[in-house]
Amino acid sequence: MIRTNKDKCVMQSVIGAVHSPTARYGARMSVDVEGRPFTLPSVGGICYNVKIGDCVYGLAGDHIEPGVSVQNTDLLENGALNMLSCVGNRAKVVTGDAKGALGYVTGMHGGIEHCLMWFDDDTIEKLCIGDKIQVKSYGQGLKLLDYPNIRVMNCDPDLLEKLNISEQANKLYVPVAGIVPAYLMGSGTGSQAQTGDYDIMTADKKTLDKYDLNNLRFGDIVFLQDCDNMYGRGYLKGARTIGVVVHSDCIIGGHGPGVTTLITCKLPRIVPVIDKSANIKKYLQL
Repeated sequence: MIRTNKDKCVMQSVIGAVHSPTARYGARMSVDVEGRPFTLPSVGGICYNVKIGDCVYGLAGDHIEPGVSVQNTDLLENGALNMLSCVGNRAKVVTGDAKGALGYVTGMHGGIEHCLMWFDDDTIEKLCIGDKIQVKSYGQGLKLLDYPNIRVMNCDPDLLEKLNISEQANKLYVPVAGIVPAYLMGSGTGSQAQTGDYDIMTADKKTLDKYDLNNLRFGDIVFLQDCDNMYGRGYLKGARTIGVVVHSDCIIGGHGPGVTTLITCKLPRIVPVIDKSANIKKYLQL
């Protein structure tokens, strides 16, 4: 097992409420990559029929967030909710008809600054907009003691141990559902990686076919080639990043399925191993 400092990581409460979908001026009119106007469901709310493990493509929507979208109305407290929460953290409903129900953090969505969460179907039916959900944030500051050049972020230590990572010749071999070349990474490039996500651009369908990325699912673990997320998202030859797919495909130019960073390094110390079952649905037994 990979040695970490998880016994030194601080577990701390953060909280938010189920956030309503929003639309400016009463209707959200946007334009797709071909210049066609559209009005479709987008971020926020409770998604009753979009779940971790489902395909990110083909939905009549844009930037769809699976499960429950949570936000804090206080700007600084929402920053803490999104930065301190880690994928795999336990979430607990603390108000409303679903009070006491337990779920998991599944990712963070930048721009809208939502913390995304999974709950079972019974809980989803009981939840309402405005219900408060508290997270036991745990994992920021996690270090790999034998790999000082590899950085972990946004990842619960227990989830890290379930990713089936193996060690060989001072490298980490990580099962991933897909390999994404750096030139496909779009919206969110240049921002910090300790929160939010950035998008795999999907307008070029032939390239998606080439890299076998046409069947990505919410929760898939993916490998971002030549992508440096150490201190900000950008291109660096030889850099490696492991992330998790958090929101759906998009029809706006420069966007696509969002990826929250889990592991990154500037040197080729991470080796991807294709495993189409590499998904947090399996690892967290959702």
